Amino acid sequence: MGLEAAGIVLSAPAGSRWKRGDRVCALLGGGGYAEKIAVPEKMVLPVPRGLSLIEASSLPEVFATAYLNLVFEAGLQAGENAFIQAGASGLGIAAIQTAKVLGATVVTTVGSERKAEAVRALGADIVVNRKTDDLGKVLDEHPVDVVLDCVGGTGLGKHLEKLAPGGRWILISTLGGEYAEIALRPILKRGLRLIGSTLRSRTTEKKGEILAGLEKQIWPAMEAKTIRPVIFKTFPIREAEQAH
Repeated sequence: MGLEAAGIVLSAPAGSRWKRGDRVCALLGGGGYAEKIAVPEKMVLPVPRGLSLIEASSLPEVFATAYLNLVFEAGLQAGENAFIQAGASGLGIAAIQTAKVLGATVVTTVGSERKAEAVRALGADIVVNRKTDDLGKVLDEHPVDVVLDCVGGTGLGKHLEKLAPGGRWILISTLGGEYAEIALRPILKRGLRLIGSTLRSRTTEKKGEILAGLEKQIWPAMEAKTIRPVIFKTFPIREAEQAH
């Protein structure tokens, strides 16, 4: 278990950018709960200045996922509107902040007023309480260019046609169900795109490109405190089961 880690470099190949003693974090295919890991050089990033190893260990998976889908897949541009499902989730927290750094206006969903306050503090512009608000009405009033969707299900079918012309709907999970009924004509008339995407299936080379983009575009915002990791609680490894 464990798709990300942070720690101190023990050894690196000759000619590597890394050296013994460097503080780094890494994206993994698994095994991050171990005391020591071996990882391809391209999967390693420096710990952003001013962050602890604990904070750094929370960064690679969610921010790589957010960056992959908002930048590589959706091509999100400054001035566009982005809809992030489940804004108070780990990925939602990363995606909201990434979209704001990219210059987008962010619409997001949450399940409580406490979570609504939390995501507003992260920069979300329009917050929809999925239990009390009408998401369809909000999307009618604020057509979005990009959707980062971990829910899928019938909501995808109901709302896909509400995208702005040229809109890109990125589906990364199906927590709300695997099936949706989709009207096809709006896809044709509005030039919409429905894109399926996962991070884990990417090659080491592609993951390296994603992490290089993170370091260049997102890490400076992390060091400037424009973006911040949000950690609710930490556990010793012996309490991993309780943590889950």
